[in-house]
Amino acid sequence: MLLTLDHLTVHLPDTARPVLDDVGLRIAPGEVVGLVGESGSGKSTTAKAALGLLPAGARTSGEVRVDDTDVLALTGEALRRHRASTVAMIHQDPRAALNPVRRIGDFLRERGADRARAAELLAAVGLSDPEHRLRQRPHELSGGMLQRVVIAGALAVRPRLLLADEATSALDVTTQAEILALLRTLRAEQDAGLLFITHDLHLAAAYCDRVYVMYAGRIAEERTAKALFTTPAHPYTRGLLSCSPTLGETSGTLRPIPGRPPSLSDTFPGCPFAPRCPDAEAPCETWRPEPLTLPDGGAAACRRTPVTATRSTP
Repeated sequence: MLLTLDHLTVHLPDTARPVLDDVGLRIAPGEVVGLVGESGSGKSTTAKAALGLLPAGARTSGEVRVDDTDVLALTGEALRRHRASTVAMIHQDPRAALNPVRRIGDFLRERGADRARAAELLAAVGLSDPEHRLRQRPHELSGGMLQRVVIAGALAVRPRLLLADEATSALDVTTQAEILALLRTLRAEQDAGLLFITHDLHLAAAYCDRVYVMYAGRIAEERTAKALFTTPAHPYTRGLLSCSPTLGETSGTLRPIPGRPPSLSDTFPGCPFAPRCPDAEAPCETWRPEPLTLPDGGAAACRRTPVTATRSTP
């Protein structure tokens, strides 16, 4: 496996519960894996764990391995080399990743690309006249063009693993489609794994090979994209699907999930989704969800998962 998270738990100072709680996740070379959930569910922290980029004071248990390297054990120069050569992250807001007073060429050279390589990368991500782009500053480019620059910067280190954190959510639909096609092509050419983080479950189902659904720092469900979209097993997954607009929607209204996601000050002895779940029963308040393997090989952490399911190993 390219990326392996085993029982990863992350505690932050002054919080009542872990930001990540017993998370298990896998990505193989060349695989696109989606990670979906509401804001605050722990998606970005999961991605940053692969970089060893956790907040100061964080206490961790479990394992994070990239190409058999124990990321949580890396420090100093070894950690810097890992971030500069193995894993790269594409952030949601490209303007936040770029220094507004420096040229695009400076940004790419900081990532180890000489001028010829920098121009080659800009051409590879579909930017015209790359030599001219190298001399421009961020304010001279559109949002879609800047996102391509950030992707070029990520590819400059020839990463084995790409982490795309809401990398297309701020883009218009046409540009979004172009960026997704670009990521798929580059992933195939380099046999890199891709963790695709998004709020949009429909987009993840269409774009990814497998999808993990996260809630309150835990994995609620993990399925192939087709199975997740057609036969969701967890009530939270069904809720996300029901409140997402589709072309076939005829009622004119969406069905939001009631209540709000828990904050890090909220604690719960049982299922964290129970207060919002339409199928919750009294035992859900005390039953700690464990991933149960479904007949199709996926997993869901719900007490009401069909009895044919068996306990899953993350």
